[in-house]
Amino acid sequence: MRARLTIAALAATVASVFVAASPAHADTGIHVSDAKIVEADGTPLVMRGTSHAHTWYPSQTSSFAGIKSLGANAVRVVLSGGRWTANSAADVANVVSLCKQNKLICVLENHDTTGYGEQSGAYTLDQAVNYWISVKSALEGQEDYVIVNIGNEPIGNNAVTPDWTTATAGAIKRMREAGFDHALMVDAPNWGQDWRFAMRDNAKTVFAADPDRNTIFSIHMYGVFDTAAEVTDYLQAFQTAGLPLVIGEFGFNHSDGDPDEDTIMAQAQARGLGYFGWSWSGNGGGVEYLDQVTNFNVNALTTWGQRLFNGPNGIAQTAVEAKIYGGGGDPDTEAPTRPGKPAASAVTSTGATLTWTASTDNRSVAGYDVYRGATKLGSSVTNSLALTGLSPETAYTVHVVARDAAGNVSAASETASFTTTSTPPSDCAAAYKLVNSWPGGFQGEVTVTCAAAVTSWKTTLTYPAGVKVTQNWSSALSASGTAFTFSNAAWNGSVPAGGSTTFGFIASWTGTGAPPAPVVS
Repeated sequence: MRARLTIAALAATVASVFVAASPAHADTGIHVSDAKIVEADGTPLVMRGTSHAHTWYPSQTSSFAGIKSLGANAVRVVLSGGRWTANSAADVANVVSLCKQNKLICVLENHDTTGYGEQSGAYTLDQAVNYWISVKSALEGQEDYVIVNIGNEPIGNNAVTPDWTTATAGAIKRMREAGFDHALMVDAPNWGQDWRFAMRDNAKTVFAADPDRNTIFSIHMYGVFDTAAEVTDYLQAFQTAGLPLVIGEFGFNHSDGDPDEDTIMAQAQARGLGYFGWSWSGNGGGVEYLDQVTNFNVNALTTWGQRLFNGPNGIAQTAVEAKIYGGGGDPDTEAPTRPGKPAASAVTSTGATLTWTASTDNRSVAGYDVYRGATKLGSSVTNSLALTGLSPETAYTVHVVARDAAGNVSAASETASFTTTSTPPSDCAAAYKLVNSWPGGFQGEVTVTCAAAVTSWKTTLTYPAGVKVTQNWSSALSASGTAFTFSNAAWNGSVPAGGSTTFGFIASWTGTGAPPAPVVS
């Protein structure tokens, strides 16, 4: 996911000779047939999902259920063979089990290879194959459920020896020699974006290197794919060549440019191609905006998450559960049953908790939405929701609807009414502390302590001229001159009676000596 150095016109195609992308062996699970990905019985498999950073967040196993609840039929799971803490065979087996429990096709990817040749510490594809062989016991017999993505973004922007074509073909051959019958997925070089077209122009050679003819190509679309023409031309090249392709990663924004996610999703849907957005949660290093939910909370979708899961050509609208799990065949047109009337409790000046009797569905209930008239107040995957951000001393009449993974929506529940309380005179107090300072800047910290339970908070720090807050965490920031107002982040607005929460910030300033203390209000 690095900026392109240059990009040639996308006029060339993969090859002038059409490649018959059909398996040369007895089908043992998910496989390629006539350039399409299909299940063992030939049912088309169009994957719609996201990536989950399991290797860095191994305790976040509830993410699989959350991803499924929003309509996904597949998940791409980040693993490591040693560049980070290695995922053992037992751990991989548990990941596969979680995928199966939640009826998700499991794309397992080895992240160790990311940026090889450009990023220090990156592994070769040969090393990635060594890892897969070491965990083979966890994957045997799972060909109906698992695709093996040999190595993530296996080469950066530098030239390496062996080159992408040779290294990728060699990795595929070693996987087959080791007895892997799974569908294999291979990523493009150039941090996955293939702006030099090594994958596009050599995919035929790599596909032919697989004795099973069961290799899927994966393109990652970030800033290189910032126009509709670049997206459509690349996808068309593989369609013309008769080679199987998925969009293995993409975002709605990136440091190297603004990818055209609308075209990516629309073209994938029109062409029957799978896609995986990056990524569920836990991003860092300046790309936190790629989180689809905040702090792994399925009920806290970000702007990117809303677009990917609930927008046009999004996951909820287009994903079809794999037939191996009972999906496929006739489309699901049956809506969930009507939810029970919601009951309000724990009503405060800015929030309330609603509970209701759960709905049932012929397949499964994906989640619930709570409305005030036509305005959606929130969503939940369970039959309970804590509403936040309400207005004090305001009457609310609400109802609940249930939805399933196919997008069918139930009849609205009976309405329920409640009135928020008045704002307590002084629910919370803020205490400022100078943490550190240096010429031209300083770090501050504020602890918000609440006498009564609250579901949101904010405080304003007013400085003399010359101070500017440049970075903040565990809070949302707005500014007016030198008055900086900090409010709660999505995950730390609820503070119990007698409890506290802390946020911090970094500021620049033009003075000398000790940094000035703010007026806190």
